[in-house]
Amino acid sequence: MNKKKKIRLEFPIKASPTLVYNCISTPSGLAQWFADDVDIYNNQYKFKWGKDEQVAELIKKVNNKGIKFKWADSKPDEYFEFEIIIDELTDDVALVITDFVETADEVNAMQLWESQVHDLKMSLGA
Repeated sequence: MNKKKKIRLEFPIKASPTLVYNCISTPSGLAQWFADDVDIYNNQYKFKWGKDEQVAELIKKVNNKGIKFKWADSKPDEYFEFEIIIDELTDDVALVITDFVETADEVNAMQLWESQVHDLKMSLGA
């Protein structure tokens, strides 16, 4: 298996950090934009898309700042993370997504994240 490439995408979001955090850290919030359905058991999040499902372990969660997961089938140093950044001067809010992707899939992965963040913005009315 090839080593995956780390990508970091930043999306401005016109919504409060608290609202964004709710959408990236709760099953109901994640189900609005990231997956069709999300279940949590202990620190295991089960994400469902149609008939597919993947399990991720919660690695880190910081209130109103971000959340970090590791897919069950990924390498130890690979993860995906949603981080809320607030510009100190303008108070603008951005969602920064860090993910690890196959080099050949980089463009598709970035387009998928853009599509999912579009859905997030729609659900927030942002």
